[in-house]
Amino acid sequence: MTNTAYPVRVTGRLEGEPSRWLWLVKWLLLVPHLIVLVVLGLAFWVLTVVAFVAILVSGRYPRAVFGFNLGVLRWGWRVAYYGYAANGTDRYPPFTLADVPDYPARLEIDRPERLSRGLVLVKWWLLALPHYLVLVFLIGAGGTVVWRIGTTGAIGFDGGLVSVLVLFVLVALLCSGRYPRGLFDLVLGFDRWVLRVVAYAALMTDAYPPFRLDQGGEEPVPAPPVPPGGPVEIASPTAGAAR
Repeated sequence: MTNTAYPVRVTGRLEGEPSRWLWLVKWLLLVPHLIVLVVLGLAFWVLTVVAFVAILVSGRYPRAVFGFNLGVLRWGWRVAYYGYAANGTDRYPPFTLADVPDYPARLEIDRPERLSRGLVLVKWWLLALPHYLVLVFLIGAGGTVVWRIGTTGAIGFDGGLVSVLVLFVLVALLCSGRYPRGLFDLVLGFDRWVLRVVAYAALMTDAYPPFRLDQGGEEPVPAPPVPPGGPVEIASPTAGAAR
């Protein structure tokens, strides 16, 4: 665990137990979202190219473009959480780019004041390559992983590890009506990893995604900084009286 929070924060919470049966038709219920997300995803990548040029020239990610692209990723994450990247809620995702504080799946990304002009040339392909290899294992999307996250929210079964884990979840729900909490924590950890990489590849941060699995629905709490001289011992209030 690091002493500072990572600028991409992905959260998801369980509100009771998801339905035993609703997941059988969620693919159909999500069709309207998928149609909208394909259009938004195309705009997302066009504007990412615009941001690339802006960062190269000025070192800044245009505020309006950042807000739109963050909204697209938020929308995709809500759809993914409702759908087959987690099946973590039965609350239908809202049709909005805005943050929805009371929805059980949320995504926040700190907008950097400045970004490296040099990194923008290599981080989305060369520096992110090790993470792409991990994502192929996690969600089985091959070289289109980042594109698919941006356009459809990664809700399909593509043979990756996340798909296998969610399939176990669906079987458990069908048989027992309960979402195994250990599987929930693991799935959310993998989803968090994916979204951190997507934000980095989309040039929205210069902070390199950590190679660690932060499990659970909440982001890890940063460890308090250690004083330069090491931890300070606090004397017991009874120590003086005992002498």
